[in-house]
Amino acid sequence: MKRTRVFSGLLLMILSFVLMIPSISAVANDKVYHVPIKDNIEKGLLAFMERAFEEAKDQNAKAIVLDIHTPGGFTDAAEDIGMLLDNAPESMKVIAFINSKAHSAGAFIALHADEIYMTKSATIGSAGIIDNAGNAADEKAQSAWWAQMEAAAKSSDKDRDPQYAIAMADKSKNFPEYRAPAGEFLTLTADEALEVGYSEGTVANLEEALVKAGIHNAEIINIEPTFAEQVARIITNPIIVPILLSIASLGLVLELYSPGFGLPGTMGLTSLGLFFYGHTIAGFAGYETIVLFIVGLALVVAEFFVPGGIVGLIGGALIIISLLFAGADVVHMAYSILIAMFIAVIGMVIIMKFFGKRLHFFSKLVLKDATSTDEGYVSNVNRMELIGKTGVAMTALRPAGVVMIENERIDAVSEGSFIDVASKVKIIKVEGSRIVVREIKE
Repeated sequence: MKRTRVFSGLLLMILSFVLMIPSISAVANDKVYHVPIKDNIEKGLLAFMERAFEEAKDQNAKAIVLDIHTPGGFTDAAEDIGMLLDNAPESMKVIAFINSKAHSAGAFIALHADEIYMTKSATIGSAGIIDNAGNAADEKAQSAWWAQMEAAAKSSDKDRDPQYAIAMADKSKNFPEYRAPAGEFLTLTADEALEVGYSEGTVANLEEALVKAGIHNAEIINIEPTFAEQVARIITNPIIVPILLSIASLGLVLELYSPGFGLPGTMGLTSLGLFFYGHTIAGFAGYETIVLFIVGLALVVAEFFVPGGIVGLIGGALIIISLLFAGADVVHMAYSILIAMFIAVIGMVIIMKFFGKRLHFFSKLVLKDATSTDEGYVSNVNRMELIGKTGVAMTALRPAGVVMIENERIDAVSEGSFIDVASKVKIIKVEGSRIVVREIKE
């Protein structure tokens, strides 16, 4: 009987342990995806984050942590990333871990997270919007950005007061207690963000942030951008795009003046290849835009062999259209193309001015030979030997007519006055084909 009780107890313990294994495994198998958001925010970052969120969703991750360290960036890219965060599965918590600073577009992204945790030295705010020239944007753009900052503050269920988000973007707001009197953008420290409800806690590291978020014993999966995504982030930067296109246009223009195919052409085609490669990786350019560009380039090359100009114009139009639709923003691409064309024109002028004698391509189109008298070429017979000879007017000269000089009929003009037929004349001047005569008075 005693043995039976002992055996039953052991069996019960083993059975309890077996039943506990699934729950233990479930806790141990919780996955948290760690995604860094560093440097400037641009369209290329969106492609990387879409991959990270898709992978986290497929793996049923419990949370995804955005490790934010950014001075800001482009608002249109931040808006798309904000929508990505808003559309994350409800089962996957989105956590913003600000380990340094989340300024401008970085603050906007952080406010779209379900929870925000900051290190002691971290800051959030300073989200004023500026244009490409570095000046304050126009009132229309600022008003729209203020509304988006307000919406970002309201996007989570943490009941964040939107007036602080607006003050981060609108310097007319007055928060002197947070070093942001009227005329200054609001920037909050970790303690201040915690005080106003813009942070759920001040932590020392990522692990502590996860603990405060209620996530324990999770497997942290670090997601880093691939080499292709890193290249795409650089190439799709709105500052880099016009530089690439300018190098491409200038390189191809230089190639026209160079014998064979050399460094300038390679430089131009490489720049165009990088442009399409980066924009394809980032998801902005499809293969149809690449095909359109190749067809356009082929038509431009064909123009050198097919007279008329129409083929070249169509090819140029196809190239411009392909570039416009390959970019992240049509308006910005239009500006980039104009800048590249301007630089190409300036480069052409400089080349023709300083290196005109070395031109190769246009030497085939421009006639450089001259028919000079030094080389024996004359446009007509210059009969200087007729000067001083006399003859008779065969017709009246009014002032042009015909004279007979030593039995030779010669077209001539009078010195100015009328000369009647049969009058005696003398040749006084020969200017090429123009022979001038004067009447001889008896």
